[in-house]
Amino acid sequence: MDEHRRFDQKGLGTRLRLLLAALDGDLQQVYDAMGEPFRPRFYPVVQQLRALGSSTVGELAVLTGVSQPAMTQTLGEMRGRGLVASEKGRGVRLTAEGEALCLRLEPVWRAVEAAAAELDHELPQPLGATIAAALARLADRPFGERIRSAMASR
Repeated sequence: MDEHRRFDQKGLGTRLRLLLAALDGDLQQVYDAMGEPFRPRFYPVVQQLRALGSSTVGELAVLTGVSQPAMTQTLGEMRGRGLVASEKGRGVRLTAEGEALCLRLEPVWRAVEAAAAELDHELPQPLGATIAAALARLADRPFGERIRSAMASR
């Protein structure tokens, strides 16, 4: 059985998890090879903190599209690596080490953008556009509603 057919037989959620694991796993290998204390899940947090200077946990959760408990967990891991600190009344900010790490990782992030653009060009439809369209449709009509409708029509 060819590789493409094998993936087609898996459910949508499984294929999405496989895709994310492939992307994040390879990127994590790059960070690990560089000896940098960074994880792909830190990237959206870092970008928001670089743009805003500081932010609350709740604001970061909304801005990055994750739950507040997930953001709390991510920030805890980042705090443990010395990348962020909390300031009373001002929220979370990058530490000097976090800022320095961002400067070291800029070339990696530019390479990630280039690699993603290359992948998009190799696909029948750009992955980024497909994901954005899917998220927009799910905002209009959530997946749970679609599932319930399909169950009711059987």
